[in-house]
Amino acid sequence: MRKQLLILSAFLISMTVFGQKDELKTAEKAIKSSDFSSAIAALNQAESLIGGADQKTKAKFYYLKGMALYQNGANENVEEVGVAFNELLDFEKESNKPKYTNEVGGLINTLIQNTAAKASSDYETAVQTKEPADYIKAAKGFSQVYALSPKDTTFLDNAALIYFYGQDYETSKNTYEKLLDLNYTGISTIYVANNKDDGKEVTYPDKKTMDLQVKLGIVENGREEIKDSRREMIFKNLSNNYAMLENPEKALEVIAKGREEFPNSYSLLIDEANLYYRAGDNAKFKEKLEEAINLNPTEPTLYYNVGVMNMNQGNIDEAIANFEKAIELKPDYADAYNNIGAAIIEKAGPIIEEMNKSLSDFDKYDKLQAQQFEIYKEALPYYEKAYEISSENLSIIQTLMGLYENLEMTDKLDTIKAVYEQLKQ
Repeated sequence: MRKQLLILSAFLISMTVFGQKDELKTAEKAIKSSDFSSAIAALNQAESLIGGADQKTKAKFYYLKGMALYQNGANENVEEVGVAFNELLDFEKESNKPKYTNEVGGLINTLIQNTAAKASSDYETAVQTKEPADYIKAAKGFSQVYALSPKDTTFLDNAALIYFYGQDYETSKNTYEKLLDLNYTGISTIYVANNKDDGKEVTYPDKKTMDLQVKLGIVENGREEIKDSRREMIFKNLSNNYAMLENPEKALEVIAKGREEFPNSYSLLIDEANLYYRAGDNAKFKEKLEEAINLNPTEPTLYYNVGVMNMNQGNIDEAIANFEKAIELKPDYADAYNNIGAAIIEKAGPIIEEMNKSLSDFDKYDKLQAQQFEIYKEALPYYEKAYEISSENLSIIQTLMGLYENLEMTDKLDTIKAVYEQLKQ
């Protein structure tokens, strides 16, 4: 009985081998006659049997599968072709028996070049049209290049960004998450030289090609340059995608992870501040802006925005100090001058309230009004400076008209009114 079982087992194995080879022969014949659907059907039959096959049979299976999907270059599903071809290349590399590698490698390289060129052309079109559909078309092209050559993760990075431009935030998000899962950094060495005729930079894929052109005298000043890490921007862009998908909690979570890796990133910190602002958390917004000032103490907009927050919280003197710092860093900061004037006028609020309570007490009312006008006089130079810098700002002009009228500055009122009427047309 034992002997019979062994014979039966050997018979089944031999039947499996014959089944594999028959299906592969059928597939090979179908491919030669361009009957790719029949080839794929035969390969699907063989796939369930291929696990126990020898190296030679497996390699042929992967080769035929790739060629059946490739369809002599007619298959537009480049990702599918790329997966099949790379499956063969990985198998032959692992087995160290590269029978089909040169042939398939050449086909992949041609596909990569053609697909990358088309994706670049589609991107240039999208930049011109600004149409989301055109950006998405280009992004798909860069994704296809990555499918053909998974080691070239830069193309996946390009696709993620261009999907964002195309407003496909879900696909952009998924692509950026894949880049993080791959521990992609984007750090790479590029080879650059200057054209001898016009001095323009030329970038090369490798040092050998660059050195050859330097030797031939076509270019000069050949050099290596290291591209910076892209991970900071990946966290930033991934967070932006979540924000566009109306998931602010996840957007903040991504920013937090990014700041763990890049604690001194001003860009990530500003994005975090803006997320809190959009969420209506002004306290956190102000806190992050103040943190940003410590990182970048010479950025005037930071002081301006902290000043706005202080005004909203009723901290008038602190607000004025912030606006003054913004002006110190940016002397033509019209909005900062305008807001100093507005902050000063805020001080008149309690006086006006008291005036409204003293309408029947003429002496008290007059004294309070005199105090009110003194405050207006203090604010006036700041509005005039804002107008000097931004002479077509109707809001500033209207405020000046009100101040001139209250302070009975008739000549200046007539002049600014004429400007207002002209701008309104």
